[in-house]
Amino acid sequence: MPPSIAAGFWILSALILQAAVVVCGFPAALTLERAFPRTIHEGGLGLSQLRERDRVRHRRFLQSSSSGVVDFPVEGTYDPFLVGLYFTRVQLGSPSQEFYVQIDSGSDVLWIGCNSCSGCPTSSGLKIPINLFNPSGSSTAAPVSCSDKRCTAGLQSSDSVCSSNGNNQCSYTFQYGDGSGTSGYYVSDVMHLDTVVGNSLVSNSSATVVFGCSTSATGDLTKTDRAVDGIFGFGQQGLSIVTQLYSQGVSPNAFSHCLIGSTSGGGILVLGEIVEPNMVYSPLVASQPHYNLNLESIAVNGQTLAIASSVFATSSNGGTIVDSGTTLAYLAEDAFGPFVNGITSAVSSSVNPVVSSGTQCYVTTSNISEVFPTVSLNFAGGASMILYPEEYLLQQNSIAGAAVWCIGFQKIDGQGITILGDLVLQNKIIVYDLAGQRIGWANYDCSQAVNVSASSGNGKSEYVNPGQFPPSSSPRNTPYNLILIIVALFLSNVSALRSFSLL
Repeated sequence: MPPSIAAGFWILSALILQAAVVVCGFPAALTLERAFPRTIHEGGLGLSQLRERDRVRHRRFLQSSSSGVVDFPVEGTYDPFLVGLYFTRVQLGSPSQEFYVQIDSGSDVLWIGCNSCSGCPTSSGLKIPINLFNPSGSSTAAPVSCSDKRCTAGLQSSDSVCSSNGNNQCSYTFQYGDGSGTSGYYVSDVMHLDTVVGNSLVSNSSATVVFGCSTSATGDLTKTDRAVDGIFGFGQQGLSIVTQLYSQGVSPNAFSHCLIGSTSGGGILVLGEIVEPNMVYSPLVASQPHYNLNLESIAVNGQTLAIASSVFATSSNGGTIVDSGTTLAYLAEDAFGPFVNGITSAVSSSVNPVVSSGTQCYVTTSNISEVFPTVSLNFAGGASMILYPEEYLLQQNSIAGAAVWCIGFQKIDGQGITILGDLVLQNKIIVYDLAGQRIGWANYDCSQAVNVSASSGNGKSEYVNPGQFPPSSSPRNTPYNLILIIVALFLSNVSALRSFSLL
């Protein structure tokens, strides 16, 4: 997701997950850290702040830039002391330098603030060091010209621009829906990766990639309280790191994540395809800038809700988007009412429905899994995503020993867009199979090890359980035509210094 609008002062809490995964290839490990307590009653954002945070992000889901730049909206909140984001560490250049970059499945480009940047922060309230990239300090850095085919790929997706001033420099300008923006030029340099070949960890592996060197930041991108070094885009256009590594034969054309739903946070994000027997897939909607799926119906306790399928049709202001950069989940306006009514009608008689500040809530002393229904989101291709109560409810607080749970789904007034954010993506393996143009998922305990698949040079698929991976053994000398890079991004939770009530 593009950079968050406002941030908080957070303390990184250490939660190290089991290390990584590989299959027949060349997995590279990064560390992904999460800055956001998921539940409200344990110090998370209030529901109104969460809605505002996502609302700013979604402005750009629904707008079409006259310049043709298509990107997910910037993530943020109006409250400058709180923010939720995922970020990882990458190492770039020679000698290598480490940068904290926010993970963004809604944009394509990896960009870093550069030493000549005007407006880029030099410190961060996230308690992480801020580093600026210096191209002249890297012996392997080179500018990217407008005649470079990699720049041409960016031109096709509006991720790059070439001016008529004759300098032949491949550049970019990203303007976000909240008024913030960044601009700069592209450089080619080495990305360093902790890699695994066969069953062995091999250090100092690298690949040459093109990324942005930002020379200007405006608006909320200049603020220090939520600052990171840049953005790591996981989109599917030509300048995406996923696409670049795939085009070099370094990695498969897929990535996957599995986000832990407990308050401790955490999870795994890999370049590669996580394998799970219960995985189901639905095709991506063609020719869309985002990860759009065809949602056909919603059922509560097996009963299909009376919502016309046209409500979910993909259009300029409608459709269903899978976005790990959105905190909550959003339903098309015409689907929201039937959904809430369906939940309320299906809850146990021991549950007391109440409306608080316009939000449907429920007071109960029971375990929610026993008194609330399951929800099924039914997609094209016969794939259903099952949501348990904790994946569509948020706990607000407690009243006289009874817990208050509220509907976590929201609506965007006047719009037909449905967005599946972290609320529903938690506790699931999510696979973005870009080669097959489909997204798959399966319910899963994301604190457990996963298997990742790829085909080696002999065409044989191999699977390795990362929980059994010997990190200190010697590399095998098995040759592969396709070396799988698995970037294992391990999440740790960051606790807020402040807490707010839900409503």
